[in-house]
Amino acid sequence: MKHLLKMLDLSTQEITEILDLADQLKYELKHNIPHPLLKGKTLGMIFQKASTRTRVSFETGMYQLGGYPLFLSSNDLQIGRGEPVQDTARVLSRYLSGIMIRTFEQSEVEALAQHGSIPIINGLTDFCHPCQVLADLMTIREFKGSFDGLKMCFIGDGNNMANSLIVGCLKVGMAVSVACPDDYQPPKQILDFANQYSCFELTNSPAEAAKNADVLITDVWASMGQEGEAEKRKKAFAGYQINDDIMALAKSDAMVLHCLPAHREEEITEKVFEEHAKEIFEEAENRLHAQKAVMVKLMS
Repeated sequence: MKHLLKMLDLSTQEITEILDLADQLKYELKHNIPHPLLKGKTLGMIFQKASTRTRVSFETGMYQLGGYPLFLSSNDLQIGRGEPVQDTARVLSRYLSGIMIRTFEQSEVEALAQHGSIPIINGLTDFCHPCQVLADLMTIREFKGSFDGLKMCFIGDGNNMANSLIVGCLKVGMAVSVACPDDYQPPKQILDFANQYSCFELTNSPAEAAKNADVLITDVWASMGQEGEAEKRKKAFAGYQINDDIMALAKSDAMVLHCLPAHREEEITEKVFEEHAKEIFEEAENRLHAQKAVMVKLMS
């Protein structure tokens, strides 16, 4: 494992090793056991998309690991003024121990990895969100004990979250059911992967997808950069909501996750969100631990 570019690149064993290390680092943090595993290392954090959880969790995590996090907005870099990605990659590789980038195009993340000589971590692209899904898997295992026999249901847009959840959950052995409107399905690359598994189902019926689910997950209907489509998407996604009716179709002990920020009364009701706030905010915290595990795996 040289980089974390997308869930498709990770083996089941690599996912398990990251989760096991994340559990260990979380335990040590809770018990005030120092782990300066990246002492003297520097992480450059390139943000072309704003973030709350990504920035704070990576900065805090790098500090706790004994390293130094360097925030780099697109306004601070020549990459924002037209310098080719390959030149930026080659320069930053001479200064930094690793790069985390949160941007729009997956190709930009791949180009950094291709032309640089240090580990690249995908903090989010329009195609995938591997850091979030590693935290999601960590949370599912924490609450359910293991992945054996579990069904994950995703309701909403076939976006970066859906893409990474489909791949991650299938790779750890979960059944996966996804409900999207016909015009908002995941891309062909993801569906080609998923259709190799007999335990994968794609439908346009949230009720069908939610039947006997152990874990229900959703995301906002309009992601960052899609604000201009908000009204169109509200119409397209009417009915694609996690609410009491959907929860009644899932297992009685089903958990609910949301990568946040949540638009209450759109993709999830206030009632369901608050009833499952314990899981959702543990999931948010686990971004810190899962990302620390990724950084240690790649940069130590």
